[in-house]
Amino acid sequence: MRGVFIENIKIAFSSIKTQKLRTFLTVFIIGIGITALVCILSVVSALEYNLNSSFASMGSNTFNINRYEFNTRRNGGDENQKINPIISYPEAKAFKENFKFPSTNTSLSFYATSAAEVKFENEKTDPEISVVGIDEFFIPNSGLEVTQGRNFNKFDIDNNTYSCIVGSDFASKGLLKDINPIGKLLSVRGAKFKVIGVLKEKGSTFGNSQDLRMMIPIQVARSMFSAPNINYTISSMVQNKEFLESAIDQALITMRQIRKLNPVEDNNFGISRSDDLINRIGETTGVLNISAWVIGIITILGSSIALMNIMVVSVTERTREIGVRKSLGAKKSTIAWQFFVETLIIGQLGGILGIILGISFGYLLCSLFGWTFVIPWMAIFAAFATSFVVAVVSGSYPAIKASNLDPIEALRYE
Repeated sequence: MRGVFIENIKIAFSSIKTQKLRTFLTVFIIGIGITALVCILSVVSALEYNLNSSFASMGSNTFNINRYEFNTRRNGGDENQKINPIISYPEAKAFKENFKFPSTNTSLSFYATSAAEVKFENEKTDPEISVVGIDEFFIPNSGLEVTQGRNFNKFDIDNNTYSCIVGSDFASKGLLKDINPIGKLLSVRGAKFKVIGVLKEKGSTFGNSQDLRMMIPIQVARSMFSAPNINYTISSMVQNKEFLESAIDQALITMRQIRKLNPVEDNNFGISRSDDLINRIGETTGVLNISAWVIGIITILGSSIALMNIMVVSVTERTREIGVRKSLGAKKSTIAWQFFVETLIIGQLGGILGIILGISFGYLLCSLFGWTFVIPWMAIFAAFATSFVVAVVSGSYPAIKASNLDPIEALRYE
């Protein structure tokens, strides 16, 4: 049996060599379907990994108060988003002063600009630096980590010191590379800030680098970047996760009182937990995974039909060869295995090509968006399994047809 199987493999490779163009086109057609499946699953895996990494670092004991919830309201089948007022600084400050839940640290922050130009001595950056006004609790509440220097302390915030914490790109490949960044002076809009800390590398989200940030005390930021309708973010971290629900309930009451909402009015702000964000990400990527499989299956269905047609043509062209083999004593199973093995080899070659192309395109897309690429082992396994199933389904009919040919009629075929 083993000898027959090896002989069939040799015959299959010999047939493939004699029909190079047809084999290439067949492998390429199968590869396109596998490429679509692997590429989409690779991108979805990378997206899920990067988003989860961004939010999971915040911990499951943190919640944020934002202008909006992360959903939309439905009214009569149409999606209408209620326009909420911004969270102003007086409101954010009032919340921090009035929210007195035990063992909870509350931070206030706002994005001052995303297009700042930062100077160091005779060098300067492109106008692409994000400046964030923060307090002493923002970094731990956001799951960030200072790898060099220190975080802001209460003295820095209360006294509006001109100090800053910078993203990792400043120290690794920016203005402060190859030198000790701590204590150096950076200039923004003519104001000089002393570097007191460097953040751990975070990478990019949706193409926006989180390592090109400069964080300064919130009051200093307010004085330098005054603009109408600045929206502030409130973040609270509960030391004991068991009290998170109670803290959120009290935060809800506190914010409604600040907004002067009566009992029958809906909230005109949103409260989101960090683990809620992770769950929403899981739901979204789940939908994307299903979409990837649907697209892949549709493409692969076309590939399987093409493979079956080509193998049927191959059976027809090799009718005389089949007649000779059967007249020399070849069994039906031997003939069937010959064509079945040939189909399996072509299918697996298409699968390998699809995996290589799919991972390559997935890596390029992840690099384009600045995401960390994750090897999609599940996608690779799915690709091998899919190409095997395609080969089995597509090769069964041609193999059976070949094995059932009458040897006398086959020898007469011209």
